[in-house]
Amino acid sequence: MQALKAVNTETAREKENSLTKHYDAAPAQLTPLSRPRWLPVNVWPFETSTLEVDGSKIAITDVGHGPVLLFVHTGFWSFVWRDVILRLAPDFRCICFDAPGTGQSDRLPVGGISLQSASRALTAIIQSLDLHDVTLVAHDLGGPSGIAGAARMPDRIRGLCAVNAFAWKPSGPLFRTMLAIVGSSLFREFDVLTQIIPTITSSSFGIGKHMDEVSRRAFSAGIGRQGVRSFHRYLHDARKAESLYKELNLAFSGPFRDLPLLTIFGERNDPLGFQPRWKQMFSGARQIVVPKGNHFPMCDDPDLVATSIREWHRQSVAPTLERKKRRSQSDGY
Repeated sequence: MQALKAVNTETAREKENSLTKHYDAAPAQLTPLSRPRWLPVNVWPFETSTLEVDGSKIAITDVGHGPVLLFVHTGFWSFVWRDVILRLAPDFRCICFDAPGTGQSDRLPVGGISLQSASRALTAIIQSLDLHDVTLVAHDLGGPSGIAGAARMPDRIRGLCAVNAFAWKPSGPLFRTMLAIVGSSLFREFDVLTQIIPTITSSSFGIGKHMDEVSRRAFSAGIGRQGVRSFHRYLHDARKAESLYKELNLAFSGPFRDLPLLTIFGERNDPLGFQPRWKQMFSGARQIVVPKGNHFPMCDDPDLVATSIREWHRQSVAPTLERKKRRSQSDGY
């Protein structure tokens, strides 16, 4: 029995080492980013900086003080987090970023867009800002890209919050067919011409339920034609990002298996049963359903989402930080 326990311990250690062994770079310097004319202060009341990752600039916003909340959305851009960050910044250090090819980050050719590139951006941000005791708040494709990126530095992560997100290899005909259609080059270029998905996303059905027209226009301006291409390319890549899904499997069976988990989904937008699957993976997960919410519950009811994150962090994440602090003190650090 002792021998078996030793083998299991060694296997878990090998899994963690496989996630972390290439990610020991020193913190890097951020460069202030000039505010674009289409993003007035009254709709984005934050300063933004850039970090170079894989040869392109990634836009990073860092506001507030307190425990770290790292917000991840991959597809459009971090404007989707604005209203919930405004409510949480008095109590937390809130950090969000625009995935490669989106928002205020550098535009990239379609071939340079992948969930792996987005995950590397997140890993680089944790390193460059020297973040510790991080709670990851991920939406949509920010689930697989964000959690895989964080898993490369698992000792710095203390909690996971999935907001209408998944973090496993897409399976089943409905899920994979949707990704195949929306991720296709034909649909992509059709959307570039018609702007159908950006228009729907900026409406009350998407992020715009509580936003004025100026805010909606700013969100759309942050997408642009090439941003639409990036959005569809990320969906295309989600069907075949095999190495990323292997990293996620290692994380969930290893260093992340006992992390506190909060899931927040819109009542009207979980057709593939992501929230029940999270519960199967994390039996102790706390689950919130936003009444009449759609795909962006943090925009449908930012008060409820912010309050849920704050209370869950206080009850489930903060105690782990206190235990870590006591251990460090007892070890003489």
